[in-house]
Amino acid sequence: MYRKTITMAGITVAAGLTALIGASAAHAAEAGAPAGGQTVAYVRGGVIYRSNGADEVRLTEDEVNARPRFSPDGTKLAYLHNGTVWVMGANGEDKHQVSDRVAGGPSWSPDGKWIAYSALSCTGGPGVFRVGTEGGTASEPLFPAECRDQAVPEVGYAMEAPTDGSTTQATTLVERLRTDDAVAWSPDGTQIAFRGGECESIADNCLSIGNVSTGRERAIDVYGGGGNGTSGFGVVPAWRADGQKVAWTSYNTDGKAVAVTEADASGAQRHQVGKADDREMVYAGDRTGVLTAAYQGRSWVTAVDLATGRRTPLHQGSQPTVAP
Repeated sequence: MYRKTITMAGITVAAGLTALIGASAAHAAEAGAPAGGQTVAYVRGGVIYRSNGADEVRLTEDEVNARPRFSPDGTKLAYLHNGTVWVMGANGEDKHQVSDRVAGGPSWSPDGKWIAYSALSCTGGPGVFRVGTEGGTASEPLFPAECRDQAVPEVGYAMEAPTDGSTTQATTLVERLRTDDAVAWSPDGTQIAFRGGECESIADNCLSIGNVSTGRERAIDVYGGGGNGTSGFGVVPAWRADGQKVAWTSYNTDGKAVAVTEADASGAQRHQVGKADDREMVYAGDRTGVLTAAYQGRSWVTAVDLATGRRTPLHQGSQPTVAP
């Protein structure tokens, strides 16, 4: 039986990206999220919140939620609820289950009609599926392509319960991220970035981009085996709005640190964004990344100017998603 672990780092908030880039870290810590700017959703203690400015709205009642992602029009959120994909309105209304199986972090298609997520594939390893946003429909295999004409695997394989990092679970950051199966749909709708893929037949770990139409894959980050010779992983991908850049959380045993890597969509021209232990970056425009960083001994949602490197710690927490 294939065993899969999906674990999530703990979260708290950020907001007002227009104002917050110019705010000092001391001001952010003292006054909370600055007013104005874009809305950000986040998780704290397994609860999803939404914030714009200093106000904070609790969106979920229980504490088993993770990886929120705004819809393309900003009116809804896809998220993990107790390990399966759910959708709710941006104000927390109309919560409903979408996936019928344990899943990795979801991603919306640009037209808002589909949600992609990772789950057990016909090969016995992780694959990528899509499902309608209203629920009640069968999941459709996308990757690996060989699974497209085969039955969707039965539900119910073993996995450990997700954790948002606020528990006392004795795992390191590297161990928690290693098998994070969050996916990212490209802005033009033609591609999906995901952990694993056909490259795992020759490598220990890899990050792939698959063509939704043809099913063809290409690896953009490869570790061990026939890869780059070092051990490590690439996870939690994100696309810039123009589709020209993709970022992901990386780790390799040479550098011995988690970091954010950014590259062209081809995987070329790669470079590190931010500092050691930065992770889970999403884009807020072409010049700003919002990521999780180590600050004051804890995880903080942090805005980073991608041109100058200027950093603004916002709030304690992680895994931000920014409304369009």
